[in-house]
Amino acid sequence: MSTTTTTTPLLRRNRWLPASIKLKTTLFSELSGAVGDLGTYIPIVLALSLVNNLNLTTTLVFTSLYNIVTGLLFGLPMPVQPMKSIAAVAISASPPLTIAQISAAGLSVAAVLLVLGATGLMSVLYRYLPLPVVRGVQLSQGLTFAFSAVKYIRYDQDLAKSKSGPPRPWLALDGVAVALAAVLFLVLTTGAGDDPPPPQQEEEENKVRVRRRLRVLSTIPAALIVFLFGLVLCFVRDPSIFGDLRFGPSKISVVKITWEDFKVGFVSAAIPQIPLSILNSVIAVCKLSGDLFPEREASAMHVSVSVGLMNFVGCWFGAMPCCHGAGGLAGQYRFGGRSGASVVFLGIAKLVLALVFGNSLGRILGEFPIGILGVLLLFAGIELAMAARDMNTKQESFVMLVCAAVSLTGSSAALGFFVGILLYLFLKLRELECGGFPFGFCSSKTTNSSLQEEEHASLIA
Repeated sequence: MSTTTTTTPLLRRNRWLPASIKLKTTLFSELSGAVGDLGTYIPIVLALSLVNNLNLTTTLVFTSLYNIVTGLLFGLPMPVQPMKSIAAVAISASPPLTIAQISAAGLSVAAVLLVLGATGLMSVLYRYLPLPVVRGVQLSQGLTFAFSAVKYIRYDQDLAKSKSGPPRPWLALDGVAVALAAVLFLVLTTGAGDDPPPPQQEEEENKVRVRRRLRVLSTIPAALIVFLFGLVLCFVRDPSIFGDLRFGPSKISVVKITWEDFKVGFVSAAIPQIPLSILNSVIAVCKLSGDLFPEREASAMHVSVSVGLMNFVGCWFGAMPCCHGAGGLAGQYRFGGRSGASVVFLGIAKLVLALVFGNSLGRILGEFPIGILGVLLLFAGIELAMAARDMNTKQESFVMLVCAAVSLTGSSAALGFFVGILLYLFLKLRELECGGFPFGFCSSKTTNSSLQEEEHASLIA
């Protein structure tokens, strides 16, 4: 009876919703999960708007539509994040890439992923890739996020140049103390990211109290509170923001892309992005979705096609090239996202902000405390890295750690991936019994066994 009484209100609230966005937990948990990937989204969007004149209205409108559609289709907190390699090249190039060149790079990556997804090659790749190699890519990506997050917290950041500055002051509105307070708040409310333990039939009274306290703490929308606190700090740090805000969206127009733009965009930005998109935006995100939602694992073909279609629509208008990232999924899950409703709420919020404030929203983002973004990014990165904890044997852990180490030191997930694949194949080759054993060991083993059989036969005779 108690189970029926508890679940009926939730079912009534969900009755009118599509199945893909029916709430799996509380409304506040889904809202909290919605901001879980903003630690990567905001810094990259802000940097591109400062350096490359990215149109904020265009990017917010299209990414909001991506969020809403993917939430409805996948039924998961499937994130929409910037293509990080393209963004890094666009910002650091001398001179910086134009919007047309950035769009050309996004369209090139989209074409590759669309072909791989539509032909089924992505599904074949996903099915046969060794799990330790995928875990190595996830571990390296998670640690990369965590390392960047610590830099955000400890040092001033020049997002336009992608460089760290002097250490942050401890006592300031964007100081280390504020960021550490946010970390402690998130740890106290969300713990290590585990769901509250289910009630047991026979429990000691103190364990019942602890379980109830953990369940109450888990209902607090911790990440949403931290993000709103950072938003308040924007206006406290610089009250002149109120006067700089302008109402209404900026103009959205088609970008003229030449063959020269495609040449520059493909060679300089798309080529390094393609392996990262295949590994982190499709393979890793599908593996992670299976870990977090075993009954709702995302299809590699659908995710690949989704990334391709998103960019084939938005890049012609100058929207930032986007993908589905494993780090964003980990972050949204870490802070409470359990259904497509989480990213649908985020999409609605982006759309409202784009239509109300337009490009003047960049004024707010420019004052947002980077230390707070670093805190959100830290928890997302750790959640992604913890997906690697299911490596049960020493051999699996060996392949995973070598793959992660090469990815981190070489700053290339593709390099770590290929090294991991080669290492995995060599280890499997070492275990072959015969026929393919290298360096003649199998033949010598066969020869020795045949000699022993002949000696045994002669002894019997």
